[in-house]
Amino acid sequence: MQWFDLSGKTAIVTGGNGGIGLGIARGLADAGARVVIAGRNEAKNEAAVESIQASGHACVGVKCDVAIPEDIAATVETTLSEFGGVDILVNNAGISGGGAPERLEEAVWDEVLDVNLKSVLRFCQACHPHMKSAGGGKIINIGSMYSLFGSAVVSPYAASKGGVIQLTRSLAVAWARHNIQVNAILPGWIATDMTAGAMDNKAFYDLIVTRTPAGRFGVPDELAGAGVFLASKASDFATGISLPVDGGYSIS
Repeated sequence: MQWFDLSGKTAIVTGGNGGIGLGIARGLADAGARVVIAGRNEAKNEAAVESIQASGHACVGVKCDVAIPEDIAATVETTLSEFGGVDILVNNAGISGGGAPERLEEAVWDEVLDVNLKSVLRFCQACHPHMKSAGGGKIINIGSMYSLFGSAVVSPYAASKGGVIQLTRSLAVAWARHNIQVNAILPGWIATDMTAGAMDNKAFYDLIVTRTPAGRFGVPDELAGAGVFLASKASDFATGISLPVDGGYSIS
């Protein structure tokens, strides 16, 4: 399985202390990568690091608010000092937010776009020179079903995740000559803290499950395979793609 072996590689996973981010971080670690968990909540960071280290893998945590450029720079510097390089970047950190578009507050819009889209560019920019000098790298941006579909209630979130797809494509074109592949994963409805409200709303939950051919919500660990593929040698000729992992939701 050398095509998927990440031994000797180092990955930064933003928002890697829970949910989808932790599921991907575990998958990368199981494939051999050294993992840096970057998250705002230090207690959650510590718990995530301990769970990965308990499986015998190298992992450290860094307190990082992706909306703060200095935190991004510090995360990359810590990664370089701990592991000597950065080969894989997973831009997973994100927040929701919305309300009726006609009453949407500009501050809400700005916060969601800063965290979900602008921070992706900033982290990519921070890692790019190190990947380029190392001869290549892998960037995985986490989108959403709302990258594809509109939303009446979380329009800033949908706009930010739609932007993630176009940013992914643009960076893929720009950096292919540097042997840096930039791709996106589009999770469907996954059981996480962010989707707990949807799961608690029986009518909405039933609507989602009925729409999903697999007939259920996914779990975070089911994103690990896509993460390992896009982080590994197996995807060296795949760039600019948006890969749904959604139980068929986007095709039904």
